[in-house]
Amino acid sequence: MTQEIIPSDAELIEAAAALLSRVHDPDAVRVAAAARGISGAVHLGVSLATSRVKVCAESSAVANARIGGDEAITTIVSVGLGTDDVPHVINPCGVCRELIPKFGQDLRVLVDTGDGVVAAATPSELLPMPWIRARSYSE
Repeated sequence: MTQEIIPSDAELIEAAAALLSRVHDPDAVRVAAAARGISGAVHLGVSLATSRVKVCAESSAVANARIGGDEAITTIVSVGLGTDDVPHVINPCGVCRELIPKFGQDLRVLVDTGDGVVAAATPSELLPMPWIRARSYSE
């Protein structure tokens, strides 16, 4: 079951919101993410988009955590702009729901449970039946 957020979660939300407010571009950068590494460091990421390529904010935050020396993350959050142009927590897409659990055990994913209520969920709550790759004939 989802858990209430804690002060360090609020810090991540604020870091992602500040980044999005600074770099938002409706055509290229629509989401920002913040991930806390096991070291405690906060790593940021943004979505990047062209007419042919889309990179999620969560994947760039995870990549920045690895580049920054963190082998795993403990918490991650993404924010997007609402209709009021104020950053708010959004939920990861299906691809990110598969990606995020590969980079942390006991990972907390901050999500909007509905009506703007933010809570922490586990990856298994977000993707209860994970994608399993079919074996190839050479395996």
